[in-house]
Amino acid sequence: MRERQVFLQPVIEMNIVETEKQLAAREAVGYLKNSMIVGLGTGSTAHYAIKEIGYLVQQGLDIKAVATSESTAALAGTLNIPLLDINTVNSIDITIDGADEFTPDLFLMKGGGGALFREKIVATITKEQIIIADSTKLVSKLGKFKLPVEVIPFALNYVITQISQLKAIPLLRMVKAAPFITDQGNYIIDIDFGLIDEPPLLAAKLDLIEGVVAHGLFINLANKIIMGKGNELVLFP
Repeated sequence: MRERQVFLQPVIEMNIVETEKQLAAREAVGYLKNSMIVGLGTGSTAHYAIKEIGYLVQQGLDIKAVATSESTAALAGTLNIPLLDINTVNSIDITIDGADEFTPDLFLMKGGGGALFREKIVATITKEQIIIADSTKLVSKLGKFKLPVEVIPFALNYVITQISQLKAIPLLRMVKAAPFITDQGNYIIDIDFGLIDEPPLLAAKLDLIEGVVAHGLFINLANKIIMGKGNELVLFP
């Protein structure tokens, strides 16, 4: 039986979706143990996990962390969570992150928060990737949420042309009439593929396009998904 941390913050009264996120986050941090290197995800659901981890660190949990974005690093800093440069780390014990969509067979759509490249690198070197989500994120097929693709600015037009040939609708992500810039200085294209019948096949096609830094299809990277559903938890697989 896995060890559980017992000093958790109280559940805050909130709407059902936020309650589901917090319940999933509380369950996920129970997998952490002293001396672990922990990956910290990005986004509203991961935010709850980071807050819980910060509280556990205050209670004496001895871990070090790798952040998947500058915003996550800033939050971790305010909570006194010790951070490591990813280039000093060969592997990460557990990463707790969210998803924009997921299927029961653990295919993920990520990147709504714009941190998909760092999230994918962290996931790739993680031994156990735990995804936390509310029940609205569960789908039978990925694709209702537009697929984010991080692109080198120099290759933007080429990548858009190549993606258009895949019978998809690409749209450059904008913020206040200017392109959204990732932490790595790249652009993001949000692509409407419709519902995706074969995520691994589409992922392989996107991997072949020069100029694509990363895409939001996370295939065979999640080990466990913890979903809040009402006041209960559902685990996949």
